Amino acid sequence: MQKVILNNGVEMPLLGFGVWQVPDANECEQAVYDALMAGYRLIDTAAAYENEEAVGRAIKRSGVPRNEIFVTTKLWIQDAGYESTKKAFSKSLERLQLDYLDLYLIHQPFGDVYGSWRAMEELYREGKIRAIGVSNFQMDRLVDLVCHNEIVPAVNQIETHPFYQQAENAQVMKDYNVQMESWGPLAQGKNNIFENEILLSLAEKHNKSVAQVILRWLTQKGVVAIPKSVHKERIIENINIFDFELSQEDIDMIATLDTKKSLFPSKNDPEVVKQFANWKFNI
Repeated sequence: MQKVILNNGVEMPLLGFGVWQVPDANECEQAVYDALMAGYRLIDTAAAYENEEAVGRAIKRSGVPRNEIFVTTKLWIQDAGYESTKKAFSKSLERLQLDYLDLYLIHQPFGDVYGSWRAMEELYREGKIRAIGVSNFQMDRLVDLVCHNEIVPAVNQIETHPFYQQAENAQVMKDYNVQMESWGPLAQGKNNIFENEILLSLAEKHNKSVAQVILRWLTQKGVVAIPKSVHKERIIENINIFDFELSQEDIDMIATLDTKKSLFPSKNDPEVVKQFANWKFNI
């Protein structure tokens, strides 16, 4: 598996496996187990997904040595703040049955993110987390966090796919040495992405699936991607993307698909912010 090197020297797999919207414990455990057996070594979960326990069981069941697996989880808004973050972190570790995390992210840019970041900096210095970062941070929020804290986020996990390519934001993250990570790399199937003519033509050209073309496009650009599936055959398919390469012409064709607009509710919308503030999970 190809890797990227984060701003603190930690190596992170370029392709991983995500478990958002897999709340069923048995289904999640089996999917993560299948992913690990297929060769994935980056597993991405979150407290708010309510499946950390299933992820932990799959890791244990797999028999893959702990130091070979890069585990990410995330802090939800209801646990923002210095003391709350430390408690939430301990609960996540317990649910995952792990002694440390490879990456801990602030899940959303709301609540007391600065109190959370101070707690995460301490946990990082104590060796309980190998890297700390954020998720869903717009560039103004990211730069503000960088400018007012000692540790620069290692990762910013944001919506990135052919219809929302985030090229300008990618440059900002590059300027601050923050690794870009794509959630929703396959756009969750929106906009008929798997029937898109350009992507279908590239899939036919390379004798690959549309999903494989998209994931290769992202990873070839150095963007970490975490596709999700509960189907074993697709899990295996999604990791088999390193035996071909997209040409510059291919990449230019994909660039024409960029609408520069999110397919999901805007974090800048006051009503959306209010909804997130009231969004509680059983964690």
